[in-house]
Amino acid sequence: MKQTTSRWLRRLLHVVLPMPCRLCGQALRDDPVPFFCQPCWSLITPIRLPTCPRCGRPFPSSHALSHSPGHLCGWCRQHPPAYHHARTPYAYQSPLKEAILLLKYHGKTQLASPLAQLIARAVGPPPNVDAILAVPLHSRRLREREFNQSLLLARHLGRQWHLPAPTSLIQRTVFTPSQTSLTRRERLKNLRRCFAVPIPSAIEGKTLVLVDDVFTTGATVNECAKTLRQAGAQAVYVYTLARMI
Repeated sequence: MKQTTSRWLRRLLHVVLPMPCRLCGQALRDDPVPFFCQPCWSLITPIRLPTCPRCGRPFPSSHALSHSPGHLCGWCRQHPPAYHHARTPYAYQSPLKEAILLLKYHGKTQLASPLAQLIARAVGPPPNVDAILAVPLHSRRLREREFNQSLLLARHLGRQWHLPAPTSLIQRTVFTPSQTSLTRRERLKNLRRCFAVPIPSAIEGKTLVLVDDVFTTGATVNECAKTLRQAGAQAVYVYTLARMI
């Protein structure tokens, strides 16, 4: 009954204040996701190619893991990451790309719940997880943006998986410029010793899920995982919404 009422209210609101879908431009009606019509939102589908069991990088061949299910990509063999494994169910493509940008840079926090649902729909939590953490923002960046989009995703996932999502277990202690245009090596250098665990005893022996919005090179989540492991975490799993491929 509550969902039916909400749909009618959305339809009435869109009649009074018409709003176009941010992807196709068609007028929204009772579409369940803010800013996107249902046909466009349904274009978001999980990555179908086999992926590296460690970092989640898609292999170019659909038969890559047929004979060796544990085969790792070249980067993970040469540079084993600090996390146990990373799961990224979707490619950073339209309309997911537009939704992430609306959330991250335009303050459309209404999208955090449906985006977290996309993660939960594609992958479940690892076994024996104690808490879900978000990749932290530096306090200066947080003041600029006013929210941490990764924390919003982590909190919604925590509600769905009945897990706590504390905010103070890992902090970003060094402000770094935007890393969008940097190479992997430049990112690694930029991020060195950027994170800290204020109270190591709070995570000692814990199994943690680390959440971020986009997996680009993996440098940020790996540095976070390294910091958590050095502080005593037993295992760190990385869950990101979308991946650059």
